[in-house]
Amino acid sequence: MTRIAGLAGVALFLATGAFAQQADQPLLTGKKAFGDWKADRPGVRRLIKPDDLQQPSLADTPSNSAGLADRPADAKPAVPAGFSVELIASGIDNPRVVRVAPNGDLFVADSEANRVRVYRLAEGSAKPAEKAVFAKGLTQPYGIAFYPPGDKPQWVYVANSNSVVRFPYRDGDMQASGRAEMIVSDIPSSHHWTRDIAFSPDGKTLYLSVGSGSNTAEDMGARPKGGVEEWARSEPLGATWGAEEGRADVLAFDPDGKNRRMVATGLRNCSGMTVQPATGALWCVVNERDELGDDVPFEYATAVKDGAFYGWPWYYIGDNEDPRHEGARPDLAGKVTVPDVLMQAHSAPLNIAFYEGGNFPADYKGDAFVTLHGSWNRGARTGYKVVRLKFKDGKPTGEYEDFATGFVISDDEVWGRPVGVAVAKDGALILTEDGNGTIWRVTYGDGRS
Repeated sequence: MTRIAGLAGVALFLATGAFAQQADQPLLTGKKAFGDWKADRPGVRRLIKPDDLQQPSLADTPSNSAGLADRPADAKPAVPAGFSVELIASGIDNPRVVRVAPNGDLFVADSEANRVRVYRLAEGSAKPAEKAVFAKGLTQPYGIAFYPPGDKPQWVYVANSNSVVRFPYRDGDMQASGRAEMIVSDIPSSHHWTRDIAFSPDGKTLYLSVGSGSNTAEDMGARPKGGVEEWARSEPLGATWGAEEGRADVLAFDPDGKNRRMVATGLRNCSGMTVQPATGALWCVVNERDELGDDVPFEYATAVKDGAFYGWPWYYIGDNEDPRHEGARPDLAGKVTVPDVLMQAHSAPLNIAFYEGGNFPADYKGDAFVTLHGSWNRGARTGYKVVRLKFKDGKPTGEYEDFATGFVISDDEVWGRPVGVAVAKDGALILTEDGNGTIWRVTYGDGRS
């Protein structure tokens, strides 16, 4: 992929940095909340509701894939006033998910290099004191989880595109001390390949997200023998068949990979998963389908309810029927769970982390950060930023706010595509982006908790 750096990128960075110093913005609602990268800046607030959905369009939709440019000299994400950003590492092949070990080490899935990297930062600094490759020879690794949950995990679980494996681990290990042990095999890996994993707070359940194999189940194949109604009587609500069987779902297993079961269906691509500390609820961020128009349908973050159906491929954001499946599943009307937080269409949310650290101002505690990778299927570019989801008493308000922006250079080019987000042991926010392969540390004030 060609990378081009220029003076325009430097100018944009300087302008975006100035935006970070502006005061809070008014809450944007309805169509006013549908913006593009030119209006993004830290503090911009949006509230999107199901009633804000536009009519879908099957007309030709734009392809607006980002041209990837070199990161302009000294460019960094723009963040709110009072915060600072430091570069941890650059030049990584494909840094995706980042997770924090109990001792504070940063485990980073370097997906296209088929390895997991580890960074140990100097105290109160973004400078790595040590770094290593924890494991290699993997298959597009993405999700990472420590087991059992708590201060003394014995295993590091890694979700490949086609399996879940685990490595023996002791506190402070920077290289796996043993071979990978297969936990879950035979996961379908075509199309959406990002597999995230998380453990329930009690450590009894391993959650695994498996994205769809297509945009809207184009290749699901013939209807089940005996008809859909007969088939559906013995299957989870909203389950798919054929090439999409066991996909667009969140699955659950015992920690040893046994006792497979379905948690929720109709989640087109839950590419990021985490457990909310305040409630113990499992949360997903979901990439919705393409080719229905610039603002249809909304992306979302949601608590994953056991047994729930979230719509894909027949419906979206409640009982809004996908016109490409008109009349196909009337039995599912009225049974679609509406997600908790709606985000602008084609933003491509990839990961989520709840903030419970001690470094940021007190009103950040309990909120969540979501990385928006940016998507191709929109006339004007959107996404390419990190947003903050607002919570009150453990419940989402539906509002989200731009937190880190400045990754876009122009209508044609970007230098950064945010992917991973995690809260460090010292309360700093850790971000990865796979455009230029960088990892960042965001702190408030002098960076000390």
